[in-house]
Amino acid sequence: MSDKNDLAEDRTDWAEDRTILANERTFAGWMRTGMAAVAVAIGLRAVFGEFEPTWVAKAVASVFILAALYVYWAAQASAAKTQRRLSDHHANAQPNSRMKVLAAILAFASAGVGAILWML
Repeated sequence: MSDKNDLAEDRTDWAEDRTILANERTFAGWMRTGMAAVAVAIGLRAVFGEFEPTWVAKAVASVFILAALYVYWAAQASAAKTQRRLSDHHANAQPNSRMKVLAAILAFASAGVGAILWML
């Protein structure tokens, strides 16, 4: 009977490890989504060029920058919440601090892109 219990515990541990890895992939996907929103903001500058009034194009681009900032924040918060509930067994989970730092770096860079777009 002990062998069956050990196997059941192993399967549960592996499932938890798979969930941890899926959480990290989801986080990475949301980071890519945020960067895509920044790319759209930059693309608007290229597409609209010298659009008049310029503030309209800049405002629309700013919406995409704000969306990216929200995506970074929400992804990090959700990933951290999920990570806190799980225990890694054989997988080496990324620490929450690393996800926070990455989200903060991308948020800072995206805000910088937004500021540059307003200066152009």
